[in-house]
Formats: sequence, structure tokens, C-alpha cells
Amino acid sequence: MMEMELERQMAQLKRGVATLLPEEELRQKLEEGRPLRVKLGIDPSAPQLTLGHAVVLRKLRQFQEFGHTAVLIVGDFTRLIGDPSGRTSTRPPMSKEEIERNMAGYVEQAYKILDPERTEIHYNSEWLGKLSFEDVIRLAAKYTVARMLERDDFALRFKQGLPITIMEFLYPLAQAYDSVAIKADVELGGEDQRFNFLIGRAIQEAFGQEPQVILTMPLLIGTDGERAMSQSRGNYIGLAEPPKEMFGKIMALPDHVMPQYFALLTETPEEELAAMEQALAMGWKGLNPRDLKMRLAREIVAQFHSPEAAAQAEEEFVRVFQRKELPEELPTFTIAREAVSPIDLLVQAGLVGSRSEARRLIDQGGVELDGELVRGLEPISIKDGAVLRVGKRRFVRLVRARQA
Repeated sequence: MMEMELERQMAQLKRGVATLLPEEELRQKLEEGRPLRVKLGIDPSAPQLTLGHAVVLRKLRQFQEFGHTAVLIVGDFTRLIGDPSGRTSTRPPMSKEEIERNMAGYVEQAYKILDPERTEIHYNSEWLGKLSFEDVIRLAAKYTVARMLERDDFALRFKQGLPITIMEFLYPLAQAYDSVAIKADVELGGEDQRFNFLIGRAIQEAFGQEPQVILTMPLLIGTDGERAMSQSRGNYIGLAEPPKEMFGKIMALPDHVMPQYFALLTETPEEELAAMEQALAMGWKGLNPRDLKMRLAREIVAQFHSPEAAAQAEEEFVRVFQRKELPEELPTFTIAREAVSPIDLLVQAGLVGSRSEARRLIDQGGVELDGELVRGLEPISIKDGAVLRVGKRRFVRLVRARQA
């Protein structure tokens, strides 16, 4: 490979990266000129991939564009164990039925970013499910308890006298064996996986393989503006969400996360990213964060749906949230009585998941009927065609049942 092309590829692959170890080994692998096998594991803990997954999937796509092979591993077997990364307690395992439900649609969602022609899809039960107990013992013999306890989460729990099961020690070993099974040259993932990836290097060497290069990405901050995006926390934006829902969630993001989202989810030039960071530090002097969010929402919706869908979502957002008009399309819900409890109405219309959530929304002033706040829990009169609004983005038109 020509030196200039090598430097171009290295610069692009290093963009936005949290950890690249060892950098010189990646350079050497690229110089060899052969297609590299670049591994990404996905934990089937929830039914959707999110923008957090998109950060590493986009990096994987960059490798594909340079002629390399993406090896996507769905961790159906390892999820039976449960990844202890970043946790202060034992993570409960999932059943095979739960895992299968969550895995449905993963590949289709991943192909919103990846090139199917350069992607291998594997489930790690293909090889981990075939290991005998003797094989597991031999694998466990290749790493020490002392090294395991160097992990921050394990070290903290050990110090505090909290339980650490032997099963949790097996998780990073099983993940490392994935790298052996598919002969990974590079492993991608979030920064919280760095320790596991280092174990992967050690286990590959123990099996006589050239160790993988480690490339980790920062964890994308979720919609709460505080913690890493996660479906279990509810602070996520799903890749399969409808364009209008995706657009609205992005517009609701806290201002301070804008630079990270632009850096990790778009191709915004470095100098422009630096200007955003500077504007944020100066209280957004010279830049309007609302305009930035509108641009970000357009770019992300166009990326995962289409430019046309992004334009329609923006038009709908402006109409509903800036001009305070109703959405073009409203779902309907038929009610049988003239007066109904607001809690019952919210639950029966499917606008909340529980009666307690309904009560909380009403108490917080998050429910409107024809533009008027719903106050209190007493039954309210409903006229035919009234519009019920819950929160910022949930609407339903109420239709009175026709008398026979």
C-alpha cells in the first residue's frame, strides 16, 4: 500500500476513537494488503439496535470501505452468562426464548449501516455450544484470577465484599474465544469492553494466533444527557424507530451532547467540531443549539431512513412543536362513555404502560385534552373528536361509540 493511502486510512480509522492498541500493529496489518477480519460482538439484551450501536457499526463500515470483512457476532450464547462489564452486581442471565425474541431483526437493522456483501453474520453458540467441559477447563487455565481482578468492576466488588461468580469470569473468556474461532485481526466495541478485548489478545496468543488489534469507541450519551445510551435505562434512540419519532427524540436532546453526536454519528469536518466545542464552552456564543439539533436530526433520519423521510419529519416537527398545530395523521380511540376517569382513559388508549405512569403524567401537567390541561383524577367529559395529548409526542383522537 502506498504511504499516502496508508496515512489516509489510518487518519480516518482513528477519527473519534477512544482506544487503539497497539496502533503500530494496525498499521502493519494494513500494510500487508490483505482483507482483515474485523470483529464486532452484539449483545441481544434488548429488541432494538440504537444510535449507540451505530457508533461502532459506522466504524466497522469504514473498515469495509477499505476492503476488509466485517464479522458481526450475535452473542446468543454469552448472553446466557451475562456480561459483568461496568456492573456492581451479578447480572441475571436471560432465557433462550428472550434472546431469540430480541435477536429478531438485528441483522436487518445492522444492514442499515453495513455492506451485506462484506459482512459475515455468526452466532457464538456455533462454537461455544460445542465446547466440552474439558474444553472449558483448558480455556480457563489460560488466564489467571489475579488478572481478572485487575478489572475495575471486579476489583470494586471484591473490595466491598460483594459476590462475584465464577460464571462472570467465564464471560470475558468466552468472548475471547469468539476471537479465536473467527480469527479476528481487529476487534471493535465500546470503551467499556476494553478489558475484555485485552483478554482476547492474550487468549489468541495462547492458541497460537496473532493477537487482534483493539479499537474502542466512546459510549454515546443517551437522551437523558447523563448516562451511556441503553435500552434498559430507556434513554435510547432506536435505529428502527419511525422517522418522526427519531427526529423528535433528537430535537429533545440536551444541548451539551450535540458535539459528541456530530462527532460520532456524522461526517462533520474536524474544524467544525472544534468550533462547536468552543461555542458550547462559551454558552453557545455564535451558534444556535436549536439549529444544530435540527441539522443533526435531518442528517441522522436521512442516514437511517431517507432524505425524503427526514424532510417530512422536519416539516411535522415544525408544525406540531413550533407552530403548535396537530400532526397530519392522528390515531383514533373509541370510547363508550361520555365521562371517563383520565387514568382509565390513558391506560385503555395505550398511551401509558401503567396506572402509576398515568397518575404521574397527570400530576406533572403532561396531559392535555383539546389544548386544556387535565387536572385531577375525577371523571372528565369527552366530546366526539376531542384530541388527547400525552407528553410532547403522543396524540390520539377520541371518538364516541355510536349507539345502536
